[in-house]
Order: sequence, then C-alpha cells, then structure tokens
Amino acid sequence: MSEVVKKPVGITETVLRDAHQSLLATRMTTEQMLPIIDKMDKVGYYSVECWGGATFDACLRFLKEDPWDRLRKLRDGFKNTKLQMLFRGQNILGYRHYADDVVEYFVQKSIANGIDIIRIFDCLNDIRNLQTAVKAANKEKGHAQVALSYTLGDAYTLNYWKDIAKRIEDMGADSICIKDMAGLLVPVKATELVTALKESVKIPIQMHTHYTSGVASMTYMKSVEAGADVIDTAMSPLSMGTSQPATEVMVEAFKDTPYDTGLDQNLLAEIADYFRPIQENALKTGLLNPKVMGVNIKTLLYQVPGGMLSNLVSQLKDAHQEDKYYQVLEEVPRVRKDFGEPPLVTPSSQIVGTQAVLNVISGERYKMITKESKALLKGEYGQTVKPVNPEVQRKALGGEKPITCRPADLLKPELATIEAEMSQWKEQDEDVLSYALFPQVATEFFKYRQAQKTKVDPAAADSASKAYPV
Repeated sequence: MSEVVKKPVGITETVLRDAHQSLLATRMTTEQMLPIIDKMDKVGYYSVECWGGATFDACLRFLKEDPWDRLRKLRDGFKNTKLQMLFRGQNILGYRHYADDVVEYFVQKSIANGIDIIRIFDCLNDIRNLQTAVKAANKEKGHAQVALSYTLGDAYTLNYWKDIAKRIEDMGADSICIKDMAGLLVPVKATELVTALKESVKIPIQMHTHYTSGVASMTYMKSVEAGADVIDTAMSPLSMGTSQPATEVMVEAFKDTPYDTGLDQNLLAEIADYFRPIQENALKTGLLNPKVMGVNIKTLLYQVPGGMLSNLVSQLKDAHQEDKYYQVLEEVPRVRKDFGEPPLVTPSSQIVGTQAVLNVISGERYKMITKESKALLKGEYGQTVKPVNPEVQRKALGGEKPITCRPADLLKPELATIEAEMSQWKEQDEDVLSYALFPQVATEFFKYRQAQKTKVDPAAADSASKAYPV
C-alpha cells in the first residue's frame, strides 16, 4: 500500500482583524490584543491577519489610537509569526483611488513597520488596479497575495477564474486568495474552483470565506481536499455568523488526515478563554448583535452579502417603504447586470444596492442616479467584467465620455501636496499616510494626540462636534 503524502494545511488567524471587523464593528483595542500575543505566537499559525481592512479607519475614528503604533506593538510581540494585512488595491484602505506614489509609499511603510503578507484586492477584479501595489510589495521584499473577489454570474466561469489567476501569477503575485466575502462558494463549487486553479498556476492558493450562509466549514474541507494550501479561521468566541469558521473546529476536522495542521488544541483553548469575556461583554453592551451570529440563507438565494441586506433594510426603513423589500431584492440583480455584473463587495455592493432602492421607491428605473453609480458607469472604479448597459450609461453620463484607461492614470502624484497640507501635525512619516486616507478623521486624531501630550483634560473636549482643545 502506498504511503499517504502529508500535506498539512496552513491556518491564517483572523481574530485580530476580520473576525472583530465582522462581528464587533472593528472595535477591539490594541490594549485588548497585547496580553494574548505571546500565546498566539506559540501556535504555529501560517500567519495572523491583524491590520488593514477597516481597522485603520476605526483606530483613528473611534478608538483614538494610532494604527501605525498598533502595528509596531503587534510586530514587537509576534516574534515567530508572519503578520498579514488587507489592502484595497488602488483604494489602499480608503474609499477613492489614490495616486501611485501614495500607494507605493503606503506599501513601503506597512512592510517597514512589520507587515509580511499584503493581501491586495480590487472590487471589480480589474487587475490594472492591483499592479502598483503588487510591484511595490515585490520591491520591498514583502509577500504579495492577490485576492480574487469571488462572485456568481454568467461572466464568472471556471475559464474566467483560471485566466485571471494566470495573469495574476504573471504579474508577480506570490500567492492567490479566493476571497468569498459573501459566503457564496458552496462545497461542490469549491472543489471545481480549487482544482481548476491548481491546474493553471503554480503559486499557493488560500481560501477566505464567511459563515454567513452556513456552508463555510464544508467549503473549506472540500477546498483543502482539492489542494488549497491555507484557510482563514477565527478563534471560536469570535467565529461563525458573519465571521469565519472556528479555528479549533477546523484543526480538529483535519486531525489524523493528510492535512493535519499539527496545532495544539490545549494552547488554542487557552487563547479562546482569553477572547470569551471580550465576546460576552460585547453581547452585554450591544456591540455584538446576536442576529449576525445566525445563518442567513437569503445570501445564497439572492446572492447578496449579509451586510448589504441590512443596508437595504435600513434604507427602506428611512424611506418608510419597508413593504418594498422583496421588490428591491429582485431589482438588485437587474441593476448589477446593467452595471457590468461586478462582484458585490465594498464599494460596489453599496453602489448597486442604493441604486436598486432608488429605482424601486421612485417608481421609475434610473429616474434618480447616484453620483457613485455615475462614477461606476463612467469607468472611474475600473473595468467591469461585462460591458455596462449602454442606455443606462448614456442616461447617467449625459454628454460625458466614459474613461477606458486605468483610473489612477488620470491622477497626478499627490504625496508632496498632502505632506505640505498637513505639515503642522506631522510627528512621524506615517502621519502623512493617515492624513492622505482620512484627512478629517486624522486631523481630529492629531489634535487629540497633541492635547494628550499637553495634558489637556480630554473631558474638556466638545463632545457634540467631536472637537478637541488645540
């Protein structure tokens, strides 16, 4: 009998980033993270995802923390573990496209402050919007992982995924991640997809999904059996629901198989014990809504991510038209088709969802068109996988011409201007980047930071306008 080849699956732990972003509105503080780092560092994770995504904005806006300081503290604590971040391509961690010089500088500073693996994605899977970040990561000797935003639709065939994966490998990516942000990837399709990707590229494949639709752990099992190298999981107190499958459960599931992770359940249990009171307290204070812990099968029925569903509900509530909910759900795929079938992930999910709501409540399709819809139809976010509906595009743009180049090609270098604009607040090079991404929020934070140093009582802050004494 031939010997079974061992192929241990790698585990990326998301508890310090995506798990609390998905369940606790990104409110975990650095102070809450630091005491457990020593134990987490002994586990033997493939990597720990601890930065990027919404954590940067949340640090400055809500926690009054410097995100760069958080990264340096985490780096000091994790002596043996690779640190990973999520990066929105040309959008970096903000909500618009930035000039190449800002993207390059952000990558350089992220790696210099301790990031090993940068997971880069684009909401349209337009690989032109990934190029600058990938090149910068290569130059800084970081690991450039490109994440494909997984979605369903006529355009998204196995050949589409194979072709784009090959182009990403040729671009210089070190690995590929299937980013299933809405929990749409079911087990049988995961087998097909991973098998196809493994045939077309030589670089490692990582799987990322959310438990929203209830199939995530089965999808991981099938993905790993088909050859996936790494999976994203979260410590059990902050797992499931809109977060990832539980780390301990997946470790147990692969035990005594060729994919055995070799991770120690006793050590994981101690780490889980640390996060449990954080979860319990969040439930008590209302920060963790029990609703997000359940399974939402509508995600699969309507192919709409969980967060987008709750957005639609609140928009209809504001308009006192909650009875139109199912009409809006039917309108979403139609708008998505008109808009070139983009994956539904930030910001395209908000753009398509809001437009669908407007189309239904105004009683006429595209009577009102949001400026974001116009920007998408104009090509300002990049190229959609299918052409947009020309009639809708004409209606939105009037006489304006759509753009066909990479959107960032239209942006002049902006670092020097930004630096001049915020020079009075600069205490470290990284402050320029914080300001570049979130000018108002960063300025508020810089004022607060200055006030703390001059020992001004924070209670003297004008809490209504969130202004701090200068």
